[in-house]
Amino acid sequence: MIGTADAPDVIVARLPHLEMGNAEVLAGIQRISLGATPLIAWVPETSPSGAFSLCYLGADEFITDQASLEERASALAMAKLRRQGSKKWGDAESGDGAELWSRSLVGGSCSMRVVKELVRLVSPRRATVLITGETGTGKEVVARAIHDASPRAGQPMVSINCDAIPGELLEAELFGHVRGAYTGAFQSRLGRFEQGNRGTLFLDEIGDMPFALQAKLLRVLQEREFHRLGSSETMRVDVRVIAATNANLAKLVEQGKFRQDLYYRLNVAPIHLPTLRERLEDISDLVPHFIEKICRNEQIPMKAIPAEIMAWLTKFPWPGNVRQLENTIESAIALSGSRGTLRMADFTALGGSPNHPRMFAMPTEGIDYNLIVGQFEKTLLSEALRLAGGSKKRAATLLQLKRTTFYAKLDALQVELGEELTGAEVDKESAFSAV
Repeated sequence: MIGTADAPDVIVARLPHLEMGNAEVLAGIQRISLGATPLIAWVPETSPSGAFSLCYLGADEFITDQASLEERASALAMAKLRRQGSKKWGDAESGDGAELWSRSLVGGSCSMRVVKELVRLVSPRRATVLITGETGTGKEVVARAIHDASPRAGQPMVSINCDAIPGELLEAELFGHVRGAYTGAFQSRLGRFEQGNRGTLFLDEIGDMPFALQAKLLRVLQEREFHRLGSSETMRVDVRVIAATNANLAKLVEQGKFRQDLYYRLNVAPIHLPTLRERLEDISDLVPHFIEKICRNEQIPMKAIPAEIMAWLTKFPWPGNVRQLENTIESAIALSGSRGTLRMADFTALGGSPNHPRMFAMPTEGIDYNLIVGQFEKTLLSEALRLAGGSKKRAATLLQLKRTTFYAKLDALQVELGEELTGAEVDKESAFSAV
């Protein structure tokens, strides 16, 4: 500890500990200090993901054995600032005076708390961020939160969808062009990198960027300079890049469709977004959030939603994720007319009706049949085990299945989903919320 014995300025934890894990050490220090003292983790070496892990476990900063005196002093100063900032950030979570970036990340599930913490950690940095997750999980919302929480918040955030622009035009969109650079270039134009100078550039669907263009993007990320199309003049920019994709970039690298060096350069600060079916408990926060947002934008009185409809909404697998949920709420509000309370019949987007509520809605982009059916079956098995207190025999009875059939399905799901779904481990809400 640095400082007086009664009031230390900072606590430095030397890791790894011989007898305890990092989580246990840092949690113990947090309990003793009541979370009021800045905490620095001192480790032999670490990676970006390892650093984020340490910070998520409670460390405000970290230093390595190779850190210079200047870097250690900087870590001490940053730890104090982060501890002060985390208090403000925690206050923002409570409601009054909440910062816009924290308000936009809705949900109190464990997975969303991880996302919020990662946003808080990476926002002050210049490091490139790679956001991954299924379509509709809110990747652009997280990118906006990172920008709004960063020192660049007063500067523009420029977005471009790499999949929406033909490959032959994407280079000009990114880097700009001069007059006559190609047929139809009647005047010079700034590219997205220059438009986002001193701010943030969000590259959505980065996995769909043409292979030939990836080398030029890598150069910009490394050198912070580029040439406009048709020009030899070197342009320099100060821009923070956030990339997002619903593809598995590591697999694309193996297939030779994505440059390995670019993947490593983008994956400096990775953030993975959970699907909505993995955080169903957040629906109780998301639904009122969307109702308030939509009613405010439409300038209409707030709508109420009955508890039975809220419970009904938590039973969907939501293949379109948060985007599908928001669209569903918007549709229901539109169909409710001047009524102050939403009804089941308003949810036609999900096939809802008072007598025949449909438990699934087919998204326009299609679904993975085996994945959805497997998840739904897992939901039934998990919920039956929860109600049966972990007894497989009773769970099989609740589902009106033979015990041998129930055990076979349980084993099949364990193999197919790569998870253990034993009765001894399934308790309380964990069985259902893990789906």
